[in-house]
Amino acid sequence: MKGIKTVNLSAVIDELGEDETKKILAGFSCPMNPDVEEFLKNKAVDFAKQGISVTHLVMMPHKGNAVLAGYFTLANKYITVFAKKLSSALKKRLARFSVYDPKIRAYCLSAPLLAQLGKNYANGYNGLIDGDTLLKIACDKIRAVQYDLGGRFAYVECEQKRKLIDFYKRNGFYEFDVRELDKDETGIEGGWLTQLLRYMR
Repeated sequence: MKGIKTVNLSAVIDELGEDETKKILAGFSCPMNPDVEEFLKNKAVDFAKQGISVTHLVMMPHKGNAVLAGYFTLANKYITVFAKKLSSALKKRLARFSVYDPKIRAYCLSAPLLAQLGKNYANGYNGLIDGDTLLKIACDKIRAVQYDLGGRFAYVECEQKRKLIDFYKRNGFYEFDVRELDKDETGIEGGWLTQLLRYMR
C-alpha cells in the first residue's frame, strides 16, 4: 500500500528521546484489545531499551501528515512444538529447520514471536489499514530478519476467540498448542492462549 512507513521504536527513541516518544504512543487507542494498548503505552519503550522485544510503528499518510495507524512487536523465542498435534506436511517442514527430541516427541526451534499486533482506533486511523495488511507488514519484516539470521518459522499467541484464531489461520498460521497465562498477564479472557505457527516461505 502506497505511503506506508515502518519505523523501529528504538530509532524513534534515539532521535526524539524517551519523553517525546511516549507522547506519540499516548495517542494510540485499541478498545478492541486493551492489552495491545497497554503494552504500547506502558511497556514497549522499556522492552526496547532492555532488548526484550522490538516494536515497529506503522505510519500512514493522513491529511498531509504521517500518523500512527498500527504497530507490531517482535521477540525471539525458543519453542517446543509437539509432533502429535501437527499435520504431516507441517512435520516435514519442521523436520528440516528444527531439532527433533525423541524423548518428548517434539520439535525444538528458535522462532520470532509476533508478540503484539494492533490498529490505532484513535481519530478513525484504524480505517487507514486493515488487519491483513498490518499482519503482512509484520511477516515481511520477519522474512527480512530471517534472510540475514536464518529460520523459516514464526509464531503468535492469541486469546481463545474464534474471530482472532480464524484471522491468523486465514493468513497462513496453524494451531499447534495452547499455553497457560503467566501471573503477570492480565486483562486477557480465559486462562489460556492459543499458539499458532507459520512457515515463512
